[in-house]
Amino acid sequence: MFRILHDTNYDFIRWWKVMAGITIAFIVLGLGSLAIKAPNWSIEFTGGTLMQLNFTQPPDVGEIRSTLDAAGIHGAEIQQFGTPRDFTVRAQNAEQVAAQSKGAATIANTIESVLKKKFGENAVRVVRKEGVGPRVGQELKRGAIIAILLSFLITLVYLSIRFEWRFALAAVIATSHDVFTTVAFLKLMHLEISLTVVAGLLTVLGYSLNDTIIIFDRVREDLRKGRKESLYDTLNRSINETLPRSVMTHVTTFAATLALLLFAGEVIRPFAWVMSFGIVTGTFSSMYVAAPILLWIERKWPRKTGTRTSSSTATPTSRTRRSTATATR
Repeated sequence: MFRILHDTNYDFIRWWKVMAGITIAFIVLGLGSLAIKAPNWSIEFTGGTLMQLNFTQPPDVGEIRSTLDAAGIHGAEIQQFGTPRDFTVRAQNAEQVAAQSKGAATIANTIESVLKKKFGENAVRVVRKEGVGPRVGQELKRGAIIAILLSFLITLVYLSIRFEWRFALAAVIATSHDVFTTVAFLKLMHLEISLTVVAGLLTVLGYSLNDTIIIFDRVREDLRKGRKESLYDTLNRSINETLPRSVMTHVTTFAATLALLLFAGEVIRPFAWVMSFGIVTGTFSSMYVAAPILLWIERKWPRKTGTRTSSSTATPTSRTRRSTATATR
């Protein structure tokens, strides 16, 4: 049977301070940029009109914009979409969103009509059009936030029942880290936040949580064996024991998301970006956030078991001394 990284003994946790500095800097950079520019919300959250257009001949973007301006549709966002003949048009300013609430196709029909009049009846084809009113957009935004918060609550309750509150709290903090890093990534990459992206974010949370649970489950098994070692050593042992499984799972999952990123097209690409980054940040948080947080919680509120409490608070220096003394004897 093919096996990789068998019987490894890496000290992952010793680098937690360096990793914490890197991830804090990344989060501050990403979330700090929100003060400069707001997130790139899709029309599903802001309300408005989205159209995907296909032209028989590559058009001039200036002509499209001037045609829409002449029709009273100002400030529309026009982007090339795939080939030089494919474009998306987003109308999201306040007046257009208000008009959109009067009828889902009001603005879309106007855009289609004026462009066909300008470029020819058969020169423009509407591939896709979406219209969302302002009230629906606010409801979707509120629903997305509630879904994320509920996932945290359910996670906390589930882990408290399956393990104990120390493990649950560490896992929830690690999952919160994944939310912040992913939001920072979306902002730095200027990716549009849509319902598809929210679905990707929830998938990332579940994926990261699964990785953390696997490590914590191994920690619980090792604790039950009653080894005379610190919790620091137990966590490192558990990460190393689950490392082959983690590497194989992450590599195959990343390969699938990379295929989506490269070949699935523009519509699914934001989801693929979130999933690809989520695999990285989920693996990172399981090793360098959940484990150090669990160590800190254990030292702050130790279990009331004499052997485990004394051994869990041991430092790497004291563990080295004990190992050296044993070897000498």
